[in-house]
Amino acid sequence: MSVIGFDIGNESCVIAVAKRGGVDVLLNNESKRETPAVVSFGGKQRFLGSAGAAYATANPKSTVSQIKRLIGKLYKEVEEDLKQLPFTTREGPRGGILIELDYMGTEWTFTPVEILAMLLKHLKQLTEKNLETSVVDCVIGIPSYFSDLQRRLYLDAALLAGLKPLRLMHDGTAIALGYGMYKTDFSDSGPTIVMFVDIGHCDTQVTLAAFEQGRMKILSHTFDQNLGGRDFDEVLFNHFAAQFNEEYKLNVYSNVRASARLRASCEKVKKVLSANAEAPLSIECLIGDNDVRGFITREEFENLSSKLLERVTVPCDIALKNCRLSVDKIHIIELVGSGSRIPAITKILTSFFKKEPTRTLNASECVARGCALRCAMLSPSLIVRDYKVEDSFPYSILIPTPQGEIMLFSKGSPFPSLNTMNHHKRIPFYVQVAYRKEMDFPAGTSHIVGRFGIGQSELSDAEKVKVKFVVKLNDSGIVELDSATIIEDTQYFGGLWNVMAGSHMSNDLNLSFTENVDVSTTNDELNEAIKKEKMLTEQDIKVETTKDQRNTLESFVYDTRSKLSSSYKRFASDSETEVITKNLQETEEWLYEDSDDESEQDYTGKLNHLKKLLEPVETRYNEDIAIAKATKSLQSCIATYHSHANSLPADKKEKVNNVCTEAEKWLSSLTQKDLPPKTLADKINHATDVVESKCKNIIRSEASSSSDSADARAKAAKPLHTCITNYYLLAESLRAEKKEKVKNVCRDAEHRLIDFIYTNSPSKTWSNKINLTIEMVVRKCKNIIRSEASFSRHKEPVGSVTRDQPLDSENARAQAAKPLYTCIVNSYLLAESLPPVKKEKVENVCREAVQWLINFLYQKDSSSKTLPIDINHAVNLVESECHRIISSESSFSMPEHSDLRDQTVESDQKDQLRDSESDWTKAANSLQNCIEEYRSQTESLSEDVKLKVARVGSVKGKGVGVGDEGVDVVFEGGSRGVGLARHVLGRAKDKKGNQNYEVCCSLVVCSRDEGKEVETGFDDVAMSSFGIAVVLGSVWWRCEVGNATRSKKLNLINVETPWSVDARVGDAKEMTWMSACGRKKEVMWSEECKGRDQPCLGEESGGLNDP
Repeated sequence: MSVIGFDIGNESCVIAVAKRGGVDVLLNNESKRETPAVVSFGGKQRFLGSAGAAYATANPKSTVSQIKRLIGKLYKEVEEDLKQLPFTTREGPRGGILIELDYMGTEWTFTPVEILAMLLKHLKQLTEKNLETSVVDCVIGIPSYFSDLQRRLYLDAALLAGLKPLRLMHDGTAIALGYGMYKTDFSDSGPTIVMFVDIGHCDTQVTLAAFEQGRMKILSHTFDQNLGGRDFDEVLFNHFAAQFNEEYKLNVYSNVRASARLRASCEKVKKVLSANAEAPLSIECLIGDNDVRGFITREEFENLSSKLLERVTVPCDIALKNCRLSVDKIHIIELVGSGSRIPAITKILTSFFKKEPTRTLNASECVARGCALRCAMLSPSLIVRDYKVEDSFPYSILIPTPQGEIMLFSKGSPFPSLNTMNHHKRIPFYVQVAYRKEMDFPAGTSHIVGRFGIGQSELSDAEKVKVKFVVKLNDSGIVELDSATIIEDTQYFGGLWNVMAGSHMSNDLNLSFTENVDVSTTNDELNEAIKKEKMLTEQDIKVETTKDQRNTLESFVYDTRSKLSSSYKRFASDSETEVITKNLQETEEWLYEDSDDESEQDYTGKLNHLKKLLEPVETRYNEDIAIAKATKSLQSCIATYHSHANSLPADKKEKVNNVCTEAEKWLSSLTQKDLPPKTLADKINHATDVVESKCKNIIRSEASSSSDSADARAKAAKPLHTCITNYYLLAESLRAEKKEKVKNVCRDAEHRLIDFIYTNSPSKTWSNKINLTIEMVVRKCKNIIRSEASFSRHKEPVGSVTRDQPLDSENARAQAAKPLYTCIVNSYLLAESLPPVKKEKVENVCREAVQWLINFLYQKDSSSKTLPIDINHAVNLVESECHRIISSESSFSMPEHSDLRDQTVESDQKDQLRDSESDWTKAANSLQNCIEEYRSQTESLSEDVKLKVARVGSVKGKGVGVGDEGVDVVFEGGSRGVGLARHVLGRAKDKKGNQNYEVCCSLVVCSRDEGKEVETGFDDVAMSSFGIAVVLGSVWWRCEVGNATRSKKLNLINVETPWSVDARVGDAKEMTWMSACGRKKEVMWSEECKGRDQPCLGEESGGLNDP
C-alpha cells in the first residue's frame, strides 16, 4: 500500500514517500527532485512536468502554468492577474475560468480542475514508476487560506487523476509535523513555540505551533496570498523591460515569447543575487535578432523590492496578535519555501523577532515530507510512533440569518469537529453556511460555503417541527451536513435557532438532506472531464507508440546498413546487397522528409518490408553461427575429455582417447561433405552428445577399479579435513568480519583437499603436502583470531550455516549430515551460557559428535538408505546427552523462540532456586570484574554491534545494557556503556515460588507466567552500588515484571532484544532508562516510552517501522 505525500506548488511539485526508516523524495524522469507544475499542449500530444517546461519557451500560448492560483476562482475576481499569463482565458459557466488552447488543429477549452488533474496524474505515474506498484492513497498539501470550494475542487482533481486522498493537509501543518516528529529536545517545562515562515512562489504562509513531547498544536495560520517569489521576479522583469525599451527600443510586453524568456532569465538573476552582490543578464535574440544585456546589484534589487519586503512581517505580526503572544515568547523562527532564499528577507525577520531565523528543514521538500508522514500515520501498512496533531482552522464559519449570525466554528477552532443545532420551522428548509469576512480574509474569494437542503415535502406545509442537524468540519477543512433528525425535545429552550447543549430526545425521525456548493464541479461535469481525460490519454499513448515504432524503423535502417558491410557481407549476393541498400536509402529519405504525419501502421509496414528483404541473408548468417557454435562445443568436449584422461588408469585412458580421436576424425571429414546447414549443425550437436555419453560411461567404470587409490588419498587427507571442520565451527563464534576471513581460509583449504584426493601423485609426498596445508590453515586462522576482541562470543546462527563437505561424487553424506552439524553448532552455542563444569561436559559431547561426523563423511561401506537413520540416531544421542547435563543445572524451560529444540525441565526442579547470600556476593564481585574488563574494550567494538540510544531524563552512573545478541552495546550521547558476557551469576524466584528468573551479567531470562513481585535477592542485585542493569524479555514472546518497588537504582528496565514482541513494566521507582524494543537486526529507542504499556518507535528509524 502506497504512503505518498504530494506538494502541488504554484511553480513546481514534490513527491515524498514514507518507508521503513524515514521519508524519501522521489526523482522524476530527469532525475530531479522537483517537477515543474506545467502542462503544455503540442500539435499532437501533451507534455507534462519537465517536458512541458522545456516546451513552454517555444510555445508559451499553449502552455499552462501557475494553475494553483486559478483553482476555485471566479473570472472577474482574477481578471487582472490573468492578463499576465501567456495563455488565453475567458469566463465560463457560473462565472468560472475557462482556458482556451489550440490542440490537434482545433480549439479546446479546459477548466483549472482538469489541468490540475492532468498534473496530478503525471505525478501519480512518476510515483508508480519509482515504486513499481500502483498508487491510490495519498495526502495532498494545500494552502491554509484555501476556501471550502477550493478544497472540494482539489478532491475533484484527485478523483479525475485516479487518486484517493486520505485527507488534505495545510502546508504549514505539514511543515510543523515534519519538524516536530524528529525533534527530541523539546523542553519539559512547557511548550516550545515555533513560528514557520513559508515564502513560496506565489504566497507567504505563517504558521504558529506549540510543541511538546509526542504532540503538536497549531495556534494560528496567517498568510499573504499575493506575496511570493514570483512577485520579486516581476520586480526584476519590470526593471529590465523598461531598461531594454529605453536602450534597445524593444517592447517586451507586446511579445509573449520574449516576455516568457525574460521572466525565466530574471528568476535566474534572483537566484544569483541570493549568493552574490551583483548579477549580469544576457539574452540572445530576445526579439528578432536583437541581443540584450543588463546588470543589477543586490542593493539595487532590494531597493526595487522594498515595498514587498515590508509586507513579509505583516502575517507574522497578525499571527502573534491572534494568539496574544509577544515576540520574546517565540522560541524558534523556521524559514522555509522556495522564495525564502533572498538575504533581505532574513535580515527583516531577524530585525522583527530580535533573533535570526533557522533553516533546519529542506526549504522545498518539507511540505511533501510532512504530508507523507501524515499519510503514514493514517495508513495501516506502516506503524508510526504515536504523535498527536491538532490543527486549527483559519476562518470563522457561521450561518447568516435575518436575526443575525449563528456561529458554527470560530476562528482558530480545532478540526475535525462537530456542532449540533436545533431549528423550529416547517420542512423542507435550507441552511446557508458562510465564512465571516474579516480583515485577513483573502480578497477575491467568495465567502459563501454552500447551501444545504434539509427534509422533504411529505409533511404538511403548515406543520412546524423541531429539527436537530449536525454540521461537521471534516479533517480536510470541508463543511458537511452530517445528519438531520426530527426530535421531540422535553427540554427545548425555545427560539428559532438553538445550539445544542444537551437535551433529552425521543421518537427521533431521520431526515434526508442535500448539498449544493456554489461553483463546485457537478456530476455531469465530472463525467465529461473523465471522458475528455481518457481521450487525451489515448491520444498521448498513440503518439508515443508511433514515435517508438518510428525509432525502431530508423534503428533498423542504420543497423542493417552496418551489417551489410560487415557481418552479413559474405552471406549476401551482389544483387541482394544492391536491392536491400536501395530500399534502405529510400526508407531513410522517407523518414526525414515525408513521414511526420504518418501513422504507426505506416512505420510497421515499412519495417516488415525491409525485414522480408533481409530474411534470406539473415537466415544464412544464423545457420553459419549455429554450425560454428556446434563445432566449438564438440571441440571443447573433446579437449576436456582428452585432458581428463590423463588422470585415469592406462586402460581407461586409452578408451577415452580413442573416443575423442574418432570424434575429431569424424568432424574433419564431415565439414568436407555437401550438407544443408541445419542438418550439419544437428549432426555436430548429436556427435557432442555421443562423445559425452561414451566418456562418462568409461569414467564411471573407472571409479570402482581405482577406489583403493582414492580411499588411500582420502585417508591421508583426514587430518586436513578435521582441521577445516574445526575452524568452520570456530568461525561461528566470531564477529562477522573475522568469521568471513576464517571461512575464506577454510574454503581455500577445501579446494586443496579436493585437488589432492582426485589428482594422482606419489604416495611419498602425501604426508608432506597434507602437513604443509594444515600448518598454513592453522597459521592464517590464528592470525585472524588474535585480532578478534577477547570478549568474542557466539552469534545465534541465522538460518542454516552448515558446511557441505562431501568426499563422494553424489554429495549424499554431506547432505544427510546437515541436521547433526546444526545440532552440534547449537549445542556449542548453548554451552557458552552454562557454568564452567556444565559447559565443559556439553563441549565434550560436541567434540565426540564431531569426530563421529568426520568418520561418517569418510565411511564408504554403508548403504545410502541408512544415512538418514544413522544421522537421526546421532542427533538424538547428542540432544539427550546435552539435555541430561543441562537439566541438572537449569531450572527454567528453554526459550520457545530459540533455534534449539525444546528442552523443558522437570517441574520438581523448580524448588531448587534459592541461592545463599554468598552466591549473590560472588555474583556481584564477578559482575564488577566483568564491567572493569569490558570498559577498556568498549572502544574496540565494531559499528554493527552498537546501538543508538536516546536519553530519557538525566542519566547518572554507568549505562549497562544488552545488544542484539545479548552481549554488548555502546550508549551514545555522553554516557559510555559497557558490554557484559552471558554468564549466569545467580537465580531468584517470587514469593510464591512459581516465577523463575536467571540473573546473569545484564541478562534476566524469565518464564511466560504473569509477573509477580520479585523477592529480596533479585532486588539486592538491582540495588548494587555499581548499578547492574536488569534486562527482561531476552527471547520470550511476552514477558512481564510486576511491582519491583525496591529496585531504587535500576539503570535499565525492560530492554527487549530483537526476538521479543511485547513487554510491560510495573511500578518500579526511579527508573533511569525506560522501554525500548527491536525487531530483526535493529533496535529502536524512544524518549516517549515513559509510562507506556506498548512498545514505541523512535527517531533513529524515522518514526516508522513495519508492523
